[in-house]
Amino acid sequence: MNTSRTTPRIAIIGAGPGGLICARILRQNGIAATVYESDTSRTSRDQGGSLDMHPGSGRLALQQAGLLDDFLARSRPEGQQMRLIGRDGRVLFDAIPPEADTAEGNPEIDRGQLRDLLLDSLDPTTVRWGHKLTRVEPGGDGTHRLHFADAFATGPDAPTDPDATTDADDEVDAHITTDVDLVIGADGAWSRVRRALSDATPRYTGVTFVETGLDEADTRHPALAELTGNGTMMALDDNQGFVAQRNSGGHIRVYVGMRVDEEWHRHAGLDPADTTAVRAALLDRFRGWSPDLLGFITDTDTGYTNRPLYALPVPHTWAPTPGLTLLGDAAHLMSPFSGMGANLAMLDGADLAQALVDHPTVDQAVTAYEKVLLPRSIEAAEGAAEGIEGAFAPDSAEQTLAHMTRHH
Repeated sequence: MNTSRTTPRIAIIGAGPGGLICARILRQNGIAATVYESDTSRTSRDQGGSLDMHPGSGRLALQQAGLLDDFLARSRPEGQQMRLIGRDGRVLFDAIPPEADTAEGNPEIDRGQLRDLLLDSLDPTTVRWGHKLTRVEPGGDGTHRLHFADAFATGPDAPTDPDATTDADDEVDAHITTDVDLVIGADGAWSRVRRALSDATPRYTGVTFVETGLDEADTRHPALAELTGNGTMMALDDNQGFVAQRNSGGHIRVYVGMRVDEEWHRHAGLDPADTTAVRAALLDRFRGWSPDLLGFITDTDTGYTNRPLYALPVPHTWAPTPGLTLLGDAAHLMSPFSGMGANLAMLDGADLAQALVDHPTVDQAVTAYEKVLLPRSIEAAEGAAEGIEGAFAPDSAEQTLAHMTRHH
């Protein structure tokens, strides 16, 4: 690769699976990239639920990164089980993966475990923690100046960045700037890099999840653990339902889904931190459902977290812009009912890295990558929009059963 600089300065904003895969493959090919992450450490917050890695996307990216064997050693093939329960508690569908499916199926892994696998594959100096991007400033020549609000800028644990400039007249205004040849926006749903490319903003899908969870489920909540199975259990009917998902360590992550107004809890006068009030409101909404399923509401070990679901408009495109591009949710945020979010992010990261290896200039690489990225993400986002509409519809039980029967 040839640019005006001998080695292009590449900044990846966001240490999610897509950004980390990109950094890993670049490093394998002798191209350095720095990942800037707003989290202050890899353990500063929960990384979310479980992911299934698909052979043609997430697993392909892991293979290109030389990490497929490490992934398979940590993954849970039994987590591919998919179960559909009626609102009366009856099992309507139960797909248990055969043991021989391990090599070609979609084994599950916790998001945190996947992130650790990727982080451990990189030099520790690759990720600059505690860097929250505040602004992308064009340089006029294809370069950009990045402005970060640095959590460590004035503290004793300030990270060392040889290419960065710190402006810290006082603690409130402390920030870091750095100039780069390519900015890769891997910074998720509310991407700041996207603002430099597109006016699109995520829109509410009409569906909200209230997340809760069960700890040591097999011993403390055996009936709910049995109902969940080893993978994912769904019970969907009349614009609402439950999704329970096995994680490692005996934890079951539960999502209570509802087609409601985005501000439903405020309109109901609820404080999301008031566990008793939220529980009562949810039980009222699910009146008439099987007591077996209502246990996912009443037996929580973790309280309740309100999570409205958002998606970018479809199609989401942008004009080619020297020195800027996007991957993952920053490019194609979609509902989780596609099952493709993390898989596509990782494939994006792998494809972008390979394009940067294969093409002589950064701009040629980004152009080639976006020609593949944009049509692929439009197709996936359309499918995700259809998926959430079917899962939260008046006849969602029938639609979901038909979908599962076709695809399993």
